[in-house]
Amino acid sequence: MNSSEFNAYRTRYHSAIRNALADSEKGRLDEAGFPAYSHPSRIINWLFWQRLRTAMKHIEKSAPYENILDFGCGSGVMLPFLSQQSKHVTAIDIDLHPLEQIKQHIPLTANVQALDANQTPISSLPPQSFDLINALDVLEHVQDLPQTLSQLMNLLKPNGQLVVSGPTENILYQIGRKLAGSEYSGAYHERGIAEIKHELKRLARLEHIATLYHPIPLFEIFAAINRPAG
Repeated sequence: MNSSEFNAYRTRYHSAIRNALADSEKGRLDEAGFPAYSHPSRIINWLFWQRLRTAMKHIEKSAPYENILDFGCGSGVMLPFLSQQSKHVTAIDIDLHPLEQIKQHIPLTANVQALDANQTPISSLPPQSFDLINALDVLEHVQDLPQTLSQLMNLLKPNGQLVVSGPTENILYQIGRKLAGSEYSGAYHERGIAEIKHELKRLARLEHIATLYHPIPLFEIFAAINRPAG
Protein backbone atom coordinates (compact mmCIF):
# COMPACT_ATOMS: atom_id res chain seq x y z
CA MET A 1 0.00 0.00 0.00
CA ASN A 2 1.63 3.22 -1.14
CA SER A 3 1.13 6.63 0.46
CA SER A 4 -1.77 7.69 -1.72
CA GLU A 5 -3.56 4.38 -1.16
CA PHE A 6 -3.03 4.67 2.59
CA ASN A 7 -4.34 8.24 2.63
CA ALA A 8 -7.46 7.11 0.77
CA TYR A 9 -7.87 4.22 3.25
CA ARG A 10 -7.56 6.61 6.19
CA THR A 11 -9.99 9.12 4.67
CA ARG A 12 -12.60 6.41 4.08
CA TYR A 13 -12.34 5.09 7.63
CA HIS A 14 -12.23 8.58 9.12
CA SER A 15 -15.56 9.36 7.47
CA ALA A 16 -17.14 6.06 8.57
CA ILE A 17 -16.00 6.54 12.16
CA ARG A 18 -17.29 10.11 12.33
CA ASN A 19 -20.67 8.95 11.02
CA ALA A 20 -20.77 6.08 13.54
CA LEU A 21 -19.92 8.45 16.40
CA ALA A 22 -22.70 10.81 15.35
CA ASP A 23 -25.23 7.97 15.47
CA SER A 24 -24.09 6.39 18.77
CA GLU A 25 -24.43 7.12 22.45
CA LYS A 26 -21.63 9.38 23.71
CA GLY A 27 -18.72 7.34 25.03
CA ARG A 28 -20.05 4.00 23.75
CA LEU A 29 -17.35 3.67 21.08
CA ASP A 30 -14.42 5.22 22.93
CA GLU A 31 -12.84 1.93 23.99
CA ALA A 32 -12.65 0.82 20.33
CA GLY A 33 -10.50 3.84 19.50
CA PHE A 34 -13.09 5.77 17.49
CA PRO A 35 -12.15 9.19 18.91
CA ALA A 36 -8.44 8.53 18.32
CA TYR A 37 -8.79 7.56 14.67
CA SER A 38 -11.04 10.53 13.92
CA HIS A 39 -9.47 13.16 16.19
CA PRO A 40 -9.93 16.73 14.86
CA SER A 41 -6.28 17.58 15.60
CA ARG A 42 -4.16 16.72 12.56
CA ILE A 43 -1.14 15.97 14.74
CA ILE A 44 -2.96 13.64 17.13
CA ASN A 45 -4.78 11.96 14.24
CA TRP A 46 -1.46 11.42 12.43
CA LEU A 47 0.13 9.94 15.58
CA PHE A 48 -2.54 7.27 15.91
CA TRP A 49 -2.73 6.40 12.21
CA GLN A 50 1.04 6.18 11.88
CA ARG A 51 0.99 3.13 14.17
CA LEU A 52 -1.32 1.37 11.74
CA ARG A 53 0.79 2.40 8.75
CA THR A 54 3.92 1.03 10.41
CA ALA A 55 2.23 -2.30 11.21
CA MET A 56 0.83 -2.52 7.69
CA LYS A 57 4.28 -2.10 6.14
CA HIS A 58 5.61 -4.92 8.31
CA ILE A 59 2.69 -7.24 7.56
CA GLU A 60 2.99 -6.64 3.82
CA LYS A 61 6.57 -7.93 3.81
CA SER A 62 5.49 -11.56 4.27
CA ALA A 63 2.20 -11.47 2.37
CA PRO A 64 0.23 -13.29 1.12
CA TYR A 65 -1.01 -15.35 4.07
CA GLU A 66 -3.46 -18.23 4.35
CA ASN A 67 -5.05 -17.24 7.69
CA ILE A 68 -4.85 -14.09 9.79
CA LEU A 69 -6.48 -13.46 13.18
CA ASP A 70 -7.32 -9.87 14.14
CA PHE A 71 -7.42 -10.15 17.94
CA GLY A 72 -9.43 -7.37 19.58
CA CYS A 73 -10.56 -6.07 16.19
CA GLY A 74 -12.51 -3.15 17.70
CA SER A 75 -13.85 -0.98 14.90
CA GLY A 76 -12.28 -3.29 12.31
CA VAL A 77 -9.95 -0.52 11.17
CA MET A 78 -7.37 -3.07 9.96
CA LEU A 79 -9.80 -5.50 8.33
CA PRO A 80 -10.00 -4.06 4.80
CA PHE A 81 -6.19 -4.11 4.67
CA LEU A 82 -5.85 -7.58 6.18
CA SER A 83 -8.47 -8.98 3.80
CA GLN A 84 -6.17 -8.00 0.91
CA GLN A 85 -3.18 -9.76 2.49
CA SER A 86 -4.72 -13.11 3.38
CA LYS A 87 -6.99 -15.77 1.92
CA HIS A 88 -9.05 -15.77 5.12
CA VAL A 89 -9.28 -13.33 8.05
CA THR A 90 -10.90 -14.00 11.42
CA ALA A 91 -11.83 -10.95 13.50
CA ILE A 92 -12.58 -11.49 17.19
CA ASP A 93 -13.56 -9.21 20.07
CA ILE A 94 -15.53 -9.29 23.30
CA ASP A 95 -17.64 -6.39 21.97
CA LEU A 96 -18.67 -6.50 18.31
CA HIS A 97 -20.90 -3.43 18.55
CA PRO A 98 -18.20 -1.07 17.21
CA LEU A 99 -17.60 -3.34 14.22
CA GLU A 100 -21.34 -3.58 13.57
CA GLN A 101 -21.51 0.22 13.49
CA ILE A 102 -18.69 0.48 10.96
CA LYS A 103 -20.12 -2.33 8.80
CA GLN A 104 -23.03 -0.02 8.00
CA HIS A 105 -20.55 2.21 6.15
CA ILE A 106 -17.75 -0.23 5.19
CA PRO A 107 -19.08 -3.77 4.72
CA LEU A 108 -16.81 -6.73 5.43
CA THR A 109 -15.45 -8.59 2.43
CA ALA A 110 -16.43 -12.22 1.86
CA ASN A 111 -13.14 -13.58 3.23
CA VAL A 112 -13.59 -11.95 6.68
CA GLN A 113 -15.37 -13.77 9.52
CA ALA A 114 -16.27 -11.94 12.75
CA LEU A 115 -16.50 -13.89 16.03
CA ASP A 116 -17.87 -12.88 19.42
CA ALA A 117 -15.17 -13.86 21.94
CA ASN A 118 -17.83 -14.34 24.62
CA GLN A 119 -19.31 -17.18 22.58
CA THR A 120 -16.15 -18.37 20.79
CA PRO A 121 -13.11 -17.76 23.02
CA ILE A 122 -9.67 -17.96 21.44
CA SER A 123 -9.01 -21.13 23.47
CA SER A 124 -11.64 -22.88 21.32
CA LEU A 125 -9.93 -22.04 18.00
CA PRO A 126 -7.81 -24.72 16.29
CA PRO A 127 -4.15 -24.67 17.44
CA GLN A 128 -1.46 -23.72 14.93
CA SER A 129 -4.05 -22.43 12.46
CA PHE A 130 -2.86 -18.84 11.84
CA ASP A 131 0.13 -17.48 9.97
CA LEU A 132 -0.21 -14.10 11.65
CA ILE A 133 -2.12 -12.62 14.57
CA ASN A 134 -2.73 -8.89 14.60
CA ALA A 135 -2.96 -7.47 18.14
CA LEU A 136 -2.65 -3.71 17.89
CA ASP A 137 -3.39 -1.63 20.99
CA VAL A 138 -5.35 -4.38 22.71
CA LEU A 139 -3.08 -6.40 25.02
CA GLU A 140 -2.75 -3.48 27.44
CA HIS A 141 -6.47 -3.99 28.18
CA VAL A 142 -6.65 -7.74 28.88
CA GLN A 143 -6.85 -8.90 32.50
CA ASP A 144 -5.03 -12.24 32.45
CA LEU A 145 -2.07 -11.41 30.24
CA PRO A 146 0.01 -14.61 30.67
CA GLN A 147 -2.94 -16.85 29.83
CA THR A 148 -4.00 -14.72 26.86
CA LEU A 149 -0.48 -14.64 25.40
CA SER A 150 -0.07 -18.40 25.85
CA GLN A 151 -3.36 -19.01 24.04
CA LEU A 152 -2.45 -16.65 21.21
CA MET A 153 0.97 -18.21 20.66
CA ASN A 154 -0.69 -21.64 20.63
CA LEU A 155 -2.81 -20.49 17.67
CA LEU A 156 0.22 -19.61 15.55
CA LYS A 157 1.81 -21.93 13.04
CA PRO A 158 5.56 -22.58 13.51
CA ASN A 159 7.38 -19.33 12.66
CA GLY A 160 4.05 -17.51 12.63
CA GLN A 161 4.06 -14.07 14.18
CA LEU A 162 2.04 -12.06 16.66
CA VAL A 163 2.25 -8.36 15.72
CA VAL A 164 1.82 -6.15 18.78
CA SER A 165 1.61 -2.43 19.38
CA GLY A 166 0.97 -0.67 22.65
CA PRO A 167 1.59 2.46 24.72
CA THR A 168 4.71 3.04 26.80
CA GLU A 169 2.52 4.47 29.59
CA ASN A 170 5.41 6.77 30.55
CA ILE A 171 4.67 10.17 32.05
CA LEU A 172 4.81 11.90 28.66
CA TYR A 173 2.31 9.45 27.21
CA GLN A 174 -0.05 10.00 30.14
CA ILE A 175 0.20 13.77 29.79
CA GLY A 176 -0.43 13.52 26.06
CA ARG A 177 -3.48 11.35 26.63
CA LYS A 178 -4.99 13.95 28.93
CA LEU A 179 -4.22 16.77 26.50
CA ALA A 180 -5.89 14.78 23.70
CA GLY A 181 -9.27 15.02 25.43
CA SER A 182 -11.57 13.50 28.04
CA GLU A 183 -12.02 10.33 25.94
CA TYR A 184 -8.40 9.37 26.71
CA SER A 185 -7.95 10.47 30.32
CA GLY A 186 -9.45 7.44 32.03
CA ALA A 187 -7.26 4.76 33.64
CA TYR A 188 -8.46 1.97 31.38
CA HIS A 189 -5.11 0.34 30.56
CA GLU A 190 -4.06 -2.64 32.68
CA ARG A 191 -0.37 -2.24 31.70
CA GLY A 192 2.16 -0.75 29.28
CA ILE A 193 4.09 -2.30 26.43
CA ALA A 194 7.11 -3.15 28.63
CA GLU A 195 5.13 -5.69 30.65
CA ILE A 196 3.73 -7.24 27.47
CA LYS A 197 7.24 -7.64 26.04
CA HIS A 198 8.49 -9.16 29.30
CA GLU A 199 5.80 -11.84 29.23
CA LEU A 200 6.28 -12.62 25.54
CA LYS A 201 10.03 -13.10 25.90
CA ARG A 202 9.27 -16.34 27.75
CA LEU A 203 7.20 -17.65 24.85
CA ALA A 204 8.70 -16.36 21.61
CA ARG A 205 11.53 -14.65 19.80
CA LEU A 206 10.90 -10.91 19.65
CA GLU A 207 11.58 -8.74 16.62
CA HIS A 208 11.56 -4.96 17.05
CA ILE A 209 9.56 -3.12 14.37
CA ALA A 210 9.44 0.52 15.49
CA THR A 211 9.41 2.91 18.43
CA LEU A 212 7.09 5.87 17.92
CA TYR A 213 8.14 8.60 18.23
CA HIS A 214 11.76 9.56 18.84
CA PRO A 215 12.93 11.30 20.95
CA ILE A 216 9.71 10.87 22.96
CA PRO A 217 8.70 7.17 22.94
CA LEU A 218 4.91 6.96 23.12
CA PHE A 219 4.27 3.60 21.42
CA GLU A 220 6.23 0.51 20.48
CA ILE A 221 5.54 -2.04 17.77
CA PHE A 222 7.14 -5.48 17.65
CA ALA A 223 6.54 -9.04 16.47
CA ALA A 224 6.66 -12.21 18.57
CA ILE A 225 7.82 -15.11 16.38
CA ASN A 226 6.54 -18.56 17.32
CA ARG A 227 9.45 -20.98 17.77
CA PRO A 228 9.18 -24.27 15.84
CA ALA A 229 8.78 -27.32 18.08
CA GLY A 230 12.05 -29.06 18.96
